[in-house]
Amino acid sequence: MGLRVCVAGATGWVGTPLCRAVSEAADLSLVGAVSRRQKGRTLKEAIGELNLDLTVSGSVLEALATPTDVFVDYTSADAVKANVMTAIGGGVHVVIGTSGLRDEDFVEIHRAALDNKVGVIAAGNFAVTAVLLQRFACEAAKYLSHWEILDYASDSKKDAPSGTARELAFRLSEIRRPDVTRPIEETIGEKESRGATLNGSQVHSIRLPSYVLSVEAIFGAKDERLSIRHDAGSGAEPYIAGTLLAVRKVRNYVGLVRGLDKIME
Repeated sequence: MGLRVCVAGATGWVGTPLCRAVSEAADLSLVGAVSRRQKGRTLKEAIGELNLDLTVSGSVLEALATPTDVFVDYTSADAVKANVMTAIGGGVHVVIGTSGLRDEDFVEIHRAALDNKVGVIAAGNFAVTAVLLQRFACEAAKYLSHWEILDYASDSKKDAPSGTARELAFRLSEIRRPDVTRPIEETIGEKESRGATLNGSQVHSIRLPSYVLSVEAIFGAKDERLSIRHDAGSGAEPYIAGTLLAVRKVRNYVGLVRGLDKIME
């Protein structure tokens, strides 16, 4: 048996192909699947395309009754923190693919991971192009002093900003904070129209039909602009390879690691 993996959100948009990928990997073994709506059914019954007789659990605690090495969360913004803390408390390493966590949540998760001597890898987006967006934007921030972030997603997305936008703002703050020519509090009119200030960056979240997920960092300087943008398609495949990389590497760490690029060679 390979590395034992449990996936929460197993019947979701990313969870379904992720379960398939884990089950097909020679060095991984799918030992747990969590979906409140599909509790008690097998994955084969719930998804219809996996030849797996694994019974779906209704809670993380129930699923982790089976010995597990790595817990992967692709659930929802209102469930992810409790799920992650449950796994950490059980001494299980964690990979977080769900958005909605705030900086203060990550601080708490890091402390819990240190206390329980487990690793946690969180990425706002596990797609390679999103990782490159962060890397290129951080490089641009060394030379350009003004920027803002545009965050696009489907009108059905509950949390804002997206995890990708939050992670980008956090990573940019590690370089420096942008200059602001006119302070937000001096805005004439509705100050909310200037977006939310997140780690020093102004972030504008757009929620409209036909978007999946897009994030754009716009840098401005005298007589020139630079735009760096990531656009996700309708399929979940771009996230799978990055998630599997995190699954395989998370046991090498103790505490929280934010960003897929931190573990890429």
